[in-house]
Amino acid sequence: MIRRFDVRDVAELERGLTAAAAAARRGEVVVVPTESSYGIATDAFSIDGVTRLRELKNRGSDLPIPVMVGATMTIDGIVSGISQAARSLAAAFWPGQLTLVGISQPTLTWAVCATDDNSLSVRMPIHPVTWQLAKRVGPLALSGANTAGADLPTTCEEAIETFDNTVGVYLDAGPLTSSAASTVVDITTDPPTLLRAGAISLASLRDVCPDLVDPDEVRPDEPSLPADAQLDPGDPEPA
Repeated sequence: MIRRFDVRDVAELERGLTAAAAAARRGEVVVVPTESSYGIATDAFSIDGVTRLRELKNRGSDLPIPVMVGATMTIDGIVSGISQAARSLAAAFWPGQLTLVGISQPTLTWAVCATDDNSLSVRMPIHPVTWQLAKRVGPLALSGANTAGADLPTTCEEAIETFDNTVGVYLDAGPLTSSAASTVVDITTDPPTLLRAGAISLASLRDVCPDLVDPDEVRPDEPSLPADAQLDPGDPEPA
């Protein structure tokens, strides 16, 4: 049975968050709004939930699942070797459209990383509904509410058309408007490296981290990167 909550209504918001949090903790998948489209989410530490999320997207363990956090301090528990520069970037731009790519803590038992790859994409969502859900559940595994190759849904109705009752809880925030993709920064390097330009400009990043590296930037004393060395991070998050 589908439970759909109009989270634009204050009373419905509380009921929806309570239902979604309980479902995610049970290892179920829920539909949530992000900045520009709907996503599917579950407790990041639920092996069953993450496996189910991949099944709904018709993808296997080769698909890394981004993690959404509800508090900046959470990053220390899930990402290994956090630098001061990474902390500063998170403090300045979270919640918001900044994705940090680091290495998962080796002590964690979870399935969000791709097979044979410990890299982890982390962000704090700016959409208040999903942010509140992450605060209640803890780290959320979240990916676009679409199957492989399909468009991302911008309405709850579109998400229901795709998943129907295979997802039990839908948090409906109304139609969503497409926005710029998140900016992606690699925090495994020192200083951090820009992987993908997006909603947060390079200038804004450098206001916080002046030494941040842009690999596409040709500097007078440095040769440009060869064509086969250009970084292509793909799309580590749904919006």
